[in-house]
Amino acid sequence: MKAYTRFKIDEHFLSAALGSTAFGVSNDNIVIFPGFCDVHVHFREPGFSYKETIKTGSLSAANGGYTDVCTMPNLKPVPDSIDNLQAQLDIIKQDAKIGVHPYGSITVGQMGEELSDLDGMKDLAIAFSDDGRGVQSDSMMESAMKKAKELDKIIVAHCEINELLRGGYIHDGEFARLHGMKGICSESEWGQIKRDIELVKKIGCKYHVCHISTKESVELIRQAKKDGVDITCETGPHYLVFNDMMIKDEGRFKMNPPIRSEEDRLALIEGIKDGTIDMIATDHAPHSFEEKSKGLSGSNMGVVGLETAFAVMYTHFVKTGEITMEKLLELMCYNARKRFGIELGESYTVFDLSKKFKVDPSRFLSMGKATPFEGCELYGECLATVKDGKIVVKNHNEC
Repeated sequence: MKAYTRFKIDEHFLSAALGSTAFGVSNDNIVIFPGFCDVHVHFREPGFSYKETIKTGSLSAANGGYTDVCTMPNLKPVPDSIDNLQAQLDIIKQDAKIGVHPYGSITVGQMGEELSDLDGMKDLAIAFSDDGRGVQSDSMMESAMKKAKELDKIIVAHCEINELLRGGYIHDGEFARLHGMKGICSESEWGQIKRDIELVKKIGCKYHVCHISTKESVELIRQAKKDGVDITCETGPHYLVFNDMMIKDEGRFKMNPPIRSEEDRLALIEGIKDGTIDMIATDHAPHSFEEKSKGLSGSNMGVVGLETAFAVMYTHFVKTGEITMEKLLELMCYNARKRFGIELGESYTVFDLSKKFKVDPSRFLSMGKATPFEGCELYGECLATVKDGKIVVKNHNEC
């Protein structure tokens, strides 16, 4: 058994907890990792608990090896004030099975017209984001950045220029042209990143970019880091594995931003290798079956990813020699914790790296089942996840 953690593990405790048969394969294949950290998830509660709840979302996270996550603010009520944020915190305190750290919204109602009560939320919100929407107004984003700098908080940006969307719902590329579908151009993403980088240079706040998907985004952020800008970013496993010619006319391939071209995919891979991209984030975004059953044009945007992220990254990038296991842990654990100040504690997860399985959404603990990885064969099964000394899940079951 190999431990990649930074503290001592009681293997006798693990053996007893998991059962003697758990270590009957080969100790070399049973690996203990520090608990993963995802800075971009949607747990849908309060307001949309028919899609996901704090409880089911946190169990889903634990079933994928995560012990800390940051929840986005597109909720009802939107956490744009201390009272609205408290509504989510009360549920977290009661139902969360792992560390759940909520964002406060940048603008009131995420409408982009008035700054949220950032002062009031600063001690309870992990950072500020309007994820799901880009802040369209330059002056509004500048005001938010100035306040975030004053409070020593991070602005976490969903970068999207609304006027460039033009009704698109997949990448504006070859698949869209071949099938007569409306595309989303790459500039809708990188154009706003470019604007924000200039604002950060002017203001000097901490800035993080959500779910980058284009080659231009990678290059802009790479250059910004060289210029000394305080910027980090994330991408998701689906952007690293799929290109737009690999998708199908099914809701499980629809997310925002969309899966883009092969050229974009390769640029993202280079970005994780050279350190331009700091984190792997799932953008876990569950919807109901009905909401995801209307093909690419009619389905809601968003897929789930917490229960497949490690296996996808391990199978496609560590086993193939593209990156090391140590690099994957930086992307899935350490970089996020360092940037957002989320302590690991004595929290860890146990995986059988020899276990090959086919992705079956019916086994997910998440209420959401739409994943582009459905049916894919992957290596690396989570046996158990421990948060602060307590087993949260074991063999895909709540403990």
